[in-house]
Amino acid sequence: MAIKHDQFLLFGDSITQQSGNQDRGFGFAPALQDAYIRRLDVVNRGLSGYNTDQALKVLTSIIPTPEQARVRFLMVFFGANDASLAESRNGQHVPLATYKENLAKIVTHDSVKAHNARIILVAPPPVNEHLMLPGDIARGFEKCSRTAVTTRSYAQAVCELGKELGIPVLDLWTAFMSTTGWKIEDPDIPGGLHLPENSVLTDFLHDGLHFNPLGYRILFDELMELISVHWPDQVPARLPFLLPMWNDPAAWDAFEKSSVGV
Repeated sequence: MAIKHDQFLLFGDSITQQSGNQDRGFGFAPALQDAYIRRLDVVNRGLSGYNTDQALKVLTSIIPTPEQARVRFLMVFFGANDASLAESRNGQHVPLATYKENLAKIVTHDSVKAHNARIILVAPPPVNEHLMLPGDIARGFEKCSRTAVTTRSYAQAVCELGKELGIPVLDLWTAFMSTTGWKIEDPDIPGGLHLPENSVLTDFLHDGLHFNPLGYRILFDELMELISVHWPDQVPARLPFLLPMWNDPAAWDAFEKSSVGV
């Protein structure tokens, strides 16, 4: 019988879906797969265009039953679409309060609780309106479908929810912004059209919303740091391979005597 690998399940929107693409360089999902190779199966369930309303509807189609596979880690990364402006007419907007409620329903759903998984909430990153505006105009919008100010409020809601539920939050918004020179006391947020274009955000976001390799590198590094702080026994180096090393006679002997090896 085939051995079962626990899963590191990535559940999110297009930023997650595209994290396996290596055309531009570093890819988050391949890097995570490499880090946990022979230890956990990294499963990418990124769904382009989805908001948390839609994520809730398909949740039981995403989360396996414990009999199918055990989810050891669940990374939930939505908000980039929810934070679309209501007047943008792209059909993706979810009101802030509903967004927060949806995330709470996802992480407390019975299908998730069945795994007793280590859950990670990811706060959505900032946007660069300068890069986003041409694409939005080409799609028939009169202005940006998202703003730097609005997206910040959705990121803050994730951080609040994490505190309320005791779930670790990867605050990607702050991780990105801390490299731009922005300070929390600054009234103006880089990325807005009323400010000059921020070159750092341009390096992170190729179209103002989706990540360049540098953006995915920050996501990966922040995730590894979060795991080392909250679950130090789960960092890759501390997890054993599920099958014997080729040159470990003792491991091979134990394997051959086990039911798996029969």
